[in-house]
Amino acid sequence: MDLLRHLRHFVVVARELHFGRAAEALGMAQPPLSQSIQRLERELAVELFDRSRRQVRLTTAGQLLLGEAEELLAGERRVRHLMRQVREGALGVFRAGVPPETPAVTLRALLDRLAAAAPGLDVDLHELTTGEQVRMLAEGRLDAGLLHHPVQADGLRFGPPVDVPVGVLLPRASPLARPREVALADLAGLDLVGPPRPTAPGWYDHVLDVCRRQGFTPRRVRPARNPEFIFGLLLAGGAVALEPAASARLQPRIAWRPLVGAPLVKRTSAAWPDRSAHPAAVMFAQLAAEVLAAEEPPPPAPVVPSARPWPVLFDTTHH
Repeated sequence: MDLLRHLRHFVVVARELHFGRAAEALGMAQPPLSQSIQRLERELAVELFDRSRRQVRLTTAGQLLLGEAEELLAGERRVRHLMRQVREGALGVFRAGVPPETPAVTLRALLDRLAAAAPGLDVDLHELTTGEQVRMLAEGRLDAGLLHHPVQADGLRFGPPVDVPVGVLLPRASPLARPREVALADLAGLDLVGPPRPTAPGWYDHVLDVCRRQGFTPRRVRPARNPEFIFGLLLAGGAVALEPAASARLQPRIAWRPLVGAPLVKRTSAAWPDRSAHPAAVMFAQLAAEVLAAEEPPPPAPVVPSARPWPVLFDTTHH
């Protein structure tokens, strides 16, 4: 017997104390409603209504059942609401990966947007490279991630992409930092510093292919993941890095210059498994795209070669 359905019928009749009005409120005919109440009474082995008079009245059993039934039906509504939130991705645990170089302001903005959109969602964030994320998504250990394209992986769906121009990082004191733009061919003879290939194989291969086609074959490709290590290698001389403009904000002695013709664009998007996708994956993808697009700062203004990035004070007092 569908106890909850019969209890819903009972509660409406108990409130109306009239089978005709109750049937109308429920949108059903009166005979099936009467049969439902009778079946409930047989199931519980009690009479719930006193039908001996012209007006329907609740029996003692009916009065006691009314409060219990209302509480039980309220609990059912809570359960259904809770499960609907889980289905829609508003509750539960959501495991997401983000690249290690994600700026703090971007990360904070993304978490804030997720908290506002789904306050009950427990976001379990992991710092992972694209290669690590692709592997963990395939193994079912991540629900979604932010990947750098191109990505060669089956069984993934991708959210809206965000394209960010890539320029060259080099010491401010370098002669190559003087022009407003730098051609890749002008970097000939220098080392290229960047994340090792396993971190994002598709992007790694794409960068080297574009460099070679543009006339820049690095003397050496020097793997480096930590920003401070990258900056150290650049400041030591003889090397450059190819990164978005935001990377230069971390080190005042490093300059960023756009590439002539903008041959390199770093594309990032959310990805999640095509099968058994987490309900919050699409929401995460959309919010991540909005945050990434909004947080990318404009390229810094070119620095005049004679200008200094810090004030110089002269003591004109003579002793």
